Amino acid sequence: MQFKGIRKNPSAPQVNPAHIAALRDIPVAALSDNMHRNIGSVGLRPYHRPGPGTMAGTAVTIRSRGGDNLTLLRAFEFCRPGDVIVIDADGDVANAVIGGILSFYAATIGTVGVVLDGAIRDLAEIRERDFPVYARGVNHRGPYKDGPGEINVPVSVGGMRVNPGDIVVGDQDGLMAFSPVDAEWLIEKARAHLATEAETMRAMKEGRWDRSFVDALEARCPN
Repeated sequence: MQFKGIRKNPSAPQVNPAHIAALRDIPVAALSDNMHRNIGSVGLRPYHRPGPGTMAGTAVTIRSRGGDNLTLLRAFEFCRPGDVIVIDADGDVANAVIGGILSFYAATIGTVGVVLDGAIRDLAEIRERDFPVYARGVNHRGPYKDGPGEINVPVSVGGMRVNPGDIVVGDQDGLMAFSPVDAEWLIEKARAHLATEAETMRAMKEGRWDRSFVDALEARCPN
């Protein structure tokens, strides 16, 4: 660990590529439904062009002062192809932390997305690209470059705790983060969940959807 303006920690090991590949085919909602529906960020939204598949990768985390991107500039050296850059900028939207140029650079070095609890700018440019960018808001005012900051420490983005090395997934519905130790069973449960949903859709199309469960749900209402 080094500390002069920015506290730097090594990046965590990357997640099993087979798990990442599997997660890219699973909607975030299907994962969320199997994590008690109370895991994930609130208030962060996608700003990139919608595309097929789910963003999935290993978290490289950054904690920075609101509106400052010096720590991000240094953190690029800690990023590997397949990583997701997760920036806790304290939810500050007074100044943008990242824009068209740095999001483009993040894509060129192989990272698979940026998650920012703060502001972006160059929205029109970012919207034209498939590279995933999630943020709290937009502001034309550019970033400061003064620090301080930390790299690869636990952070909170949109109320969601993210540890270095966590799996981060995202689609147009939102974001989730979870430990790699949960990946295998969660993938299995989410796939079964999707199979059940597909059968429900078939039943609806064929006019045989059994809605008796609604009676049971209503019966348990407290009043």
